[in-house]
Amino acid sequence: MTESETTTAIVWFRRDLRLHDNRALAAAAEADRLVPMYCVDPRRCGSRSYGGPEPFAFQRLGARRARFRRESLAALRERMREAGTDLLIRRGRPERVLPALAADVGAGTVTFHDLPAPEERSVRAATVASLRDRGVTPRRFWGRTLHHPADLPTPYTAISDTFTDFRKAVEAESRVRAPRPSPSLPPLPTDDDPTVSDPLPPGELPSVAELVEGEIEASERDDRAALDFRGGEDAALDRLSAYLWDGDHLREYRETRNGLVGADYSSKLSPWLNEGCLSPRRVHAAVEAYERERVANDSTYWLLFELRWRDFFQFQVLKHGGQFFAPGGLRRRDVEWRWDEDDFGRWAAGETGIPFVDASMRELNATGYLSNRGRQNAASFLANDLRLDWRRGAAYFETRLVDYDPASNYGNWAYVAGVGNDSRERAFDVVSQAKRYDPDAEFVTRWLPELASLPPERAREPWTLSPAEQADFGVELGVDYPRPMIDPASSGDDPV
Repeated sequence: MTESETTTAIVWFRRDLRLHDNRALAAAAEADRLVPMYCVDPRRCGSRSYGGPEPFAFQRLGARRARFRRESLAALRERMREAGTDLLIRRGRPERVLPALAADVGAGTVTFHDLPAPEERSVRAATVASLRDRGVTPRRFWGRTLHHPADLPTPYTAISDTFTDFRKAVEAESRVRAPRPSPSLPPLPTDDDPTVSDPLPPGELPSVAELVEGEIEASERDDRAALDFRGGEDAALDRLSAYLWDGDHLREYRETRNGLVGADYSSKLSPWLNEGCLSPRRVHAAVEAYERERVANDSTYWLLFELRWRDFFQFQVLKHGGQFFAPGGLRRRDVEWRWDEDDFGRWAAGETGIPFVDASMRELNATGYLSNRGRQNAASFLANDLRLDWRRGAAYFETRLVDYDPASNYGNWAYVAGVGNDSRERAFDVVSQAKRYDPDAEFVTRWLPELASLPPERAREPWTLSPAEQADFGVELGVDYPRPMIDPASSGDDPV
């Protein structure tokens, strides 16, 4: 082959920061020269504005998720270098950066994974158009979900808006493709290649400050954190192995999944899944291996059930686009959401006077993570008890969560707020939930140490303390711990 026949491809990494089961990377690796690239898009940093009767703005990316992303990029670059290549980091809008880079290296193809949210699809469309204008072929792939869109029983535009119907259909009629192994990687173009106009500097990894592009709150690890989440593909695979094989926790997942304290009541794979360090199909293959070698039971099924919940929201946002994020949600409900800065501030700070809600918010603020049970109750309290705009709560979670994903986060918030994919009432009785899931008040007192001197039933419901009991226990309501914002007896109907 002559030098003029040498092919060069760019792989544009987005939220797929891994080598395994990466179709875009595998396709680009078929070229003679490969340029792996990640683009720090300034539009994905800083704040996001939300329209509506009362417009508001929140920081898109908090310090913990920014740190996790930086660690994931650093890990991907290290793996690339071990394979004899590198990960190029560039700043700017992809629709400008990628065509310029393709011209610099003589690339004829750019491969990438598509993403479902409207903003992500808008960036993709602009980038594809720009590449085509320059004579570069864009090739997009799908690697976000357990089930590939082409393998769904119907086109994604026609899937059911009810999870149970969706789940039954895919379980009966869809397949899960086998995960692809990590490909062999061709080298970068070199200065000797006639198509390369300039040397290819790798570029500096983005700092946390650059990714946040705003005020950075302290993000040191809290000793009470459920798990020390470290970004990167190796960390993801280590966690998968530790949860399934080393700890053998999967066999009891169905029984433990509503836990509140500890590392192993759930798999906690979501940060790596959402940043793309881990493929859901890799998880599926590991569960199938576990079922063959250890046990197949309700718990092993339930982890795959949860992955299909994740799929459902990915396809829902792909189907409905911007309506997914509207105040009235997919149900287009006309709800007069309240707007009260003080009430929202108390909820966000974990000062509502309802310990189960406050412990949840304080864990989120301190660690960037929160159990599914805690998320549901915190969301229900804001939307159903305080009647504040659910999108503000979802936006707050967007900033704080280390495992934030637009489809899962906004889908679950809308679901709980009664404007999403379920017509049933989803208001939670947060007092009853605390009794059921935190009977010994271990979770509450872990995050609300000011209540640690109280017996469990009083730690969960401190408003029941008489003045004499407050003096005996050294907890004065309104001073050491807030009085409740609402009548606790008026909280929701405890649907699950």
